[in-house]
Amino acid sequence: MSADGPMGRDVNYMKDRLPALVLALLAGPALLAASELPKPVLPVGTRVSVQLISALSSSADRSGDTFTAQVEDPVFAEGMEVIPAGSTLRGHVTFVKPPGRVKGKAEMRLVADGIVLRNGHEYAFTGQLTDSDASSVKVSGNEGTVQGQGKSKKEAAKESGIGAAAGAGVGAITAGGTGALYGAGIGAVAGLIHALAKHHKDVVLQSGTELAFVLTSPGKETDATHSKGPPVPFVCQSCK
Repeated sequence: MSADGPMGRDVNYMKDRLPALVLALLAGPALLAASELPKPVLPVGTRVSVQLISALSSSADRSGDTFTAQVEDPVFAEGMEVIPAGSTLRGHVTFVKPPGRVKGKAEMRLVADGIVLRNGHEYAFTGQLTDSDASSVKVSGNEGTVQGQGKSKKEAAKESGIGAAAGAGVGAITAGGTGALYGAGIGAVAGLIHALAKHHKDVVLQSGTELAFVLTSPGKETDATHSKGPPVPFVCQSCK
């Protein structure tokens, strides 16, 4: 049979393609092994800037309540982009303190638990809330506590005095000196109530509030995100 016949052309074609096929077969396991390599670890101290998705307040939320936020800027580790912008940070409230009647301020403490990437993979870690130059939220203490805008005793006394003076003025106009004393008492009570009412300001973090968390434990991709094949369908054994 001639080498120029149909069979000869098929043999030549296979010879030409053989090197490419061999390379593909050798590269397949290498690529698969590379995909199974562990992703870089986010070191302690890594900073993550986010925008709050779910609103929080010290009047509505309690310890254990969860929240979500969107990552604003990509996070890098070992020269690689590990957390793309747009990923979702998950966290929970660890402490809530209502405002005091006279001086105490409302407080709330938030902790980050991890980040879910857009491809469904997840990095688990513990993150502490910290001050951010881009945010109006002020964090106090070493545990990442946000405080409400409570008033000091001096401010409350000042507002109470203003109310007393106003009440005395009204009393003097309506009933002379005795009325002034009576009006001062009413004004003092009214001023104190006004001061306390203004003082009761809870911590309120609206959706879109910019926050920053710092990792206090290494961020690692969890084992649950490494899927080994398609999910096994559920079969109801008792339905037969």
